Amino acid sequence: MKVIIIGCGRIGSGLAKHLVGLGHSVTVIDSNRMAFEKLGSAFNGRTLEGVGFDWDVLTRADIAHAEAVVAVTSSDNVNAVVARLARQVFQVPKVIARMYDTRKAEIYEQFGIQTLSTTKWGIKRSAELLSYTPFKTTVSLGSGEVDIVEIEISARLAGSTVAQLTVPGEIQIVAVNRKEKTFLPTLGTELMEQDHVYVAKAAGAGARLKKVFNLA
Repeated sequence: MKVIIIGCGRIGSGLAKHLVGLGHSVTVIDSNRMAFEKLGSAFNGRTLEGVGFDWDVLTRADIAHAEAVVAVTSSDNVNAVVARLARQVFQVPKVIARMYDTRKAEIYEQFGIQTLSTTKWGIKRSAELLSYTPFKTTVSLGSGEVDIVEIEISARLAGSTVAQLTVPGEIQIVAVNRKEKTFLPTLGTELMEQDHVYVAKAAGAGARLKKVFNLA
């Protein structure tokens, strides 16, 4: 995948290194040349010094062929401009913008631009970390609206089907790991003791999840 990242701060540089490690083609744009030092000497993607919403800079980054653009500068306004250019002018399929102001985030999501709100995510994640949870969160999606959690099936739940442990709109088993093999279950799949299931959980469904899976 060809990705352009605007902003080489902690999020931008970390994402760039991660994507390059996965084999993606990454171009990082930042107005401060020194910011590229965060990428390290092993980074083999492209770097471009310039303003993220400058037409010439985006053209040099080959945005016309980009499959994704991620705007994560420290400015909501810059991220918004870049995101709208990428989405509406260059028609990039996947556009993500960091938004500190959650009100702006809601507006831009209406334009088909996904947003990262560190404040909203941080509040939800902090609350979760401060509360005891008998399950392990492996992935947080969106701004924390959906978590993928890992749960080990107890002897008490052995023989239950996926359908019996599903709550539409709140809880859904998306994968099962059994004896070191992971597979996608059907609603009729029967679970075994010591299976590890990966469950998509909506925000606010923690109490329901504990009840359904008989977690203390």
